[in-house]
Amino acid sequence: MNDAGDSVSIADLLDERRHLLGIAHRMLGGGCGAEDVIAETYRRWYELSGAARARITTPRAWLGEVVSSLCSTCPAVHEQHRALAVGENGGEADIAGRAEPEYVEPADRALHSLRAMRSRPATPQQHDAVVRTVQQACATEDMPLLTSLLAPDVMAFFDGGGKVRAPTGPVHGNRQVARSLLTLVARPPRITLHTHPVNGRTGIVVRYDHQVAAVISLDIAGHHVVQVWVTLNPDKLRSWNLSRNERGGRASWARPHAPGPPL
Repeated sequence: MNDAGDSVSIADLLDERRHLLGIAHRMLGGGCGAEDVIAETYRRWYELSGAARARITTPRAWLGEVVSSLCSTCPAVHEQHRALAVGENGGEADIAGRAEPEYVEPADRALHSLRAMRSRPATPQQHDAVVRTVQQACATEDMPLLTSLLAPDVMAFFDGGGKVRAPTGPVHGNRQVARSLLTLVARPPRITLHTHPVNGRTGIVVRYDHQVAAVISLDIAGHHVVQVWVTLNPDKLRSWNLSRNERGGRASWARPHAPGPPL
């Protein structure tokens, strides 16, 4: 079982990633892709056990050392990353989330949100009202209000795609989920939150400066949130950060790879 102890603020996550990319670009020059090095660095982070990661007091320093070491063996890193991207049949595999260990929920938990929404369906107006209040609670860092909006057995899933240090499994319980969300969106005014259509329903878009850094989708039953889906994977957020002319319309978004009700 995961908890909010894995949570890191979006500002720190993006600053860390930029720092690591800076190291890679300086060391590699015109060599192999810095993105390959960063992907391999985070893959090694997630290969560590939870206890081993907890013993690392300064993750940024540890990651920086790994980046420096990998840059000195640039061709080998490129080949290793290429091998991971090729499926057993020679086709390209979707590796967006492979650096993180997959979590498997029992069937009853996988159907948790769907059952709750069927038993206590929220109207579109109720859904929008709850999302707006969650956005307000997060923006004002109101822990009691946010906790009251979450069902006692709420679950939150985080998709970092192995590209940032997101929590590696679901967070359970209203206090733990509230704490993880408030940690994630800390450090205003550079962090801002706005409601926005996400897959046909109102969701929350989180920006760091002017960059979309996270998209949050909420499953709601009655007047409470029963599941939270947070996308932090830079690859999945790329279309959100294109201009309207570049993307040809409204950005699309896919949920994290985790059990749950279909859209």
